[in-house]
Amino acid sequence: MGKLPEPVAKPALVVVSGLPGTGKSHFCRRLAERVPLVIVESDRLRKLLFDHPRYSAQESYRLFQACYTLVEDLLKGGTNVALDATNLEERHRERLYHIADHVGATLVIVRIDAPLEVVSQRLEGRKSKIDPGDQSEADLMVYHRLKPTTERIRRNHLVVDTSKDIGAALDRVVRRLTQ
Repeated sequence: MGKLPEPVAKPALVVVSGLPGTGKSHFCRRLAERVPLVIVESDRLRKLLFDHPRYSAQESYRLFQACYTLVEDLLKGGTNVALDATNLEERHRERLYHIADHVGATLVIVRIDAPLEVVSQRLEGRKSKIDPGDQSEADLMVYHRLKPTTERIRRNHLVVDTSKDIGAALDRVVRRLTQ
């Protein structure tokens, strides 16, 4: 991890939600090109915390406790944060909503989508390591296993189809972060 961005008076938390292969990490990286923020990437953090990830419930619990702590600490220090994780269930997102409320951060929720044929191509490309920044090991089988667990986001949020140009969506998020 490099140097932290300069602190801001009112930090923001961008909660990114979506199935594997929909483009969450790409969206976060593009957002970080436009506004100073730290991306807390669950896939990368998992590999730092666990030498041989097993993706068990206990491991995921420990991982997300670390994510929540890191997000809260960064926000308390005045750093904008984007959490790059599937965040498919509302009970997990609610923990993030509480953190944002607790520290007085602006909350921006983004649901990332892409058509199944695009996701399939991306996940197939993941096997050949086309994107060296891609830390995920999720494949199409994981996508189909997780899809039924996806819950509706109950708060105001932006929906982004990453199979199309994401520039306008990035502009909207940047405006929210810099208000």
